[in-house]
Amino acid sequence: MAWLLVVVAGLLETGFAVCLKLSHGFTRLWPTIAFCAFALGSFGLLTLSLKKLDVGPAYAVWTGIGAAGTAIYGMVFLGDLVSTLKIISITLVIVGVIGLQLSGSAH
Repeated sequence: MAWLLVVVAGLLETGFAVCLKLSHGFTRLWPTIAFCAFALGSFGLLTLSLKKLDVGPAYAVWTGIGAAGTAIYGMVFLGDLVSTLKIISITLVIVGVIGLQLSGSAH
């Protein structure tokens, strides 16, 4: 269950990163409100998961999901540059996230 919280927290991290961009420096109300909601949810779930998981692997999985998700979202919806190297790099991040999750660091 703790790993599921980390995964959801990582997806929410993607949401707050995207909303941070869309807020244009916190000058747009609704993206700023969404940023706050996603950030609170993400940090809250990560905090709950750390009651059962080691901080290193949990944090790495959280940031890896957030980074990969944000990069993919940017390429698909925001017109970010798509390149073979970027796709390979995102794939490596995802493989690393899976490896850390499978390391079984639950107490």
